[in-house]
Amino acid sequence: MLLNLNKPKGITSQDAVTAVKRILRVKKAGHAGTLDPIATGVLVICLEESTRFAGYFSDLDKEYIITMKLGERTDTFDADGKVIERKEDFVITEDKIREVMKNFTGRQMQKVPPFSAVKKNGIPLYKLARKGMDIERPLKEVNIYSIELLEFREPFAKIKVNCSKGTYVRTLVDDIGINLGSFAHITELTRTAAGPFKIEESYTLEDLRKEKYKLLAPDAGLIKFPELRLKEPQASAIRHGRFIDLPLTLKLEEGSLVRLYDQDRFIGLGIVKGRKIKPERLLS
Repeated sequence: MLLNLNKPKGITSQDAVTAVKRILRVKKAGHAGTLDPIATGVLVICLEESTRFAGYFSDLDKEYIITMKLGERTDTFDADGKVIERKEDFVITEDKIREVMKNFTGRQMQKVPPFSAVKKNGIPLYKLARKGMDIERPLKEVNIYSIELLEFREPFAKIKVNCSKGTYVRTLVDDIGINLGSFAHITELTRTAAGPFKIEESYTLEDLRKEKYKLLAPDAGLIKFPELRLKEPQASAIRHGRFIDLPLTLKLEEGSLVRLYDQDRFIGLGIVKGRKIKPERLLS
């Protein structure tokens, strides 16, 4: 099963998973898509067998509401870091912010922030950054679908960002600040959506303690994949690790993933191999 958790500020994503495991008394749990300690909002928690699909949930597009402070740059690009550069005599208007933000939409190569778990020569960047080492940060392709200015009260601007998986919004804010002729860092960050999981439908840790929550089926985060409802003997064949024929009605490319159901019961994911479907990741 899945839990749409509203992660509180000040704890890591793994801390949140540990708390959920303790409260719900489950043996296995994992999160799908890390949130920094400064961040709140949607954190999909996979429970028990659903942990098998965590990697697929991490691929979901994301939506964030971000408050950034202009005029200051920190080493972590957020308020948890140390101010390393400051600019006090700058003039920025709402029109200028909107104009600059347009330059950051679409597919682009984004630099990984210095304080991240991405490794260089086998060492996480954050360990190198803590030592004060100036390193060449690797690039990563991301897609930023839209950026909207919600509010501007100098020196703070609130924006909404819709983006692909793997987008570093801390880097985005740092880049926006520099392109404004100033600096900027994140002071508040909320993930308001991860694919079909919305913050309005999330639960807090306190909700869990009060037993006021609802768990979701493991296929709730896999709706982007087409579905195929099987009958016997196909369902049995898939469960036993055998290939089945790809229906002529499904026009799918090699390597495409398919949600598989035994009648109405979700049994896992299959992958297209030629005109066959191979079991990829199944529930036991």
